[in-house]
Amino acid sequence: MAELEAKSSAFLLVTGPRVSSSSDLFSDSDKISDNFRKLSVNPDQFHSLEDVRSAIKKQGLETCNIIFAIDYTISNVTNGSKTFCGKSLHDLSGVNPYQKMITAIGETIDPMRGEIEYIHAFGFGDNEVKDKRVFPLSQEPCSSFYDILGAYNTKTKEVKFGGPTSFVPVIAEAIRIVKETGKYHILIIVADGQVNEEHSSLKAIIEASDYALSIVVIGVGDGPWGVMEEWDDLENFNNKVAARGLSTRRFDNVQFVNYHEITHEAKNPDVALALATLMEIPDQYKFIKENILVNV
Repeated sequence: MAELEAKSSAFLLVTGPRVSSSSDLFSDSDKISDNFRKLSVNPDQFHSLEDVRSAIKKQGLETCNIIFAIDYTISNVTNGSKTFCGKSLHDLSGVNPYQKMITAIGETIDPMRGEIEYIHAFGFGDNEVKDKRVFPLSQEPCSSFYDILGAYNTKTKEVKFGGPTSFVPVIAEAIRIVKETGKYHILIIVADGQVNEEHSSLKAIIEASDYALSIVVIGVGDGPWGVMEEWDDLENFNNKVAARGLSTRRFDNVQFVNYHEITHEAKNPDVALALATLMEIPDQYKFIKENILVNV
């Protein structure tokens, strides 16, 4: 854990929805709808973290409200066979991918939160809550990603993995927080593979596009990531996926980041991860602001 402790020391220093029917979501039509053609697609257009930070500030977003969620489904036990030497992705004997990711995101994004008091941090998919709800990582508020790292290290020792994988309870909780606060939030979901409950997760993503909420899914482990990549890359959607409903979103509200692919050859993995995480935020926030989904 020496590597993690050293990084943690540095860390301290920088620190009205629509209703969509099932038939709407899973149409047999082979045509892409007009809504899909007109949908605001966010290209990956930035080349440095400073570029994306400047673009975010240009849109008037001075500080970021963060909601953070970690996947505790049982597939974490085997989904590190290729990318984590066959160990559980939540293995605490060394530095696991979740710990690396929390530290990397914190060191680069935490300073952008300004004086916001705390981060909403949750777990989902364990044997107790399954795909029904989320649970807090800590009973005490997390005022920084360093706090989240400590809460993760403690909570993971007692969690029993479960499933199935569904983003519905996480997105529902994020929508509740946005409605309650009236403020724009970035929801960061860290997961080990594709969702099992694709239909209901699609509905939740569509509903989320009515709110001041950006969703970033960071994939750790082996995947597979096919569905996540399709949800993210609208320009390359095939007709079947487009017909299944994401074309009814008000805007492109999901960014997918493959943690292993982004970081394993990067000269500065932390910056590469943060850049990929924030890449679509400027365009998403611009749409939200212009369509009066948030008070600024």
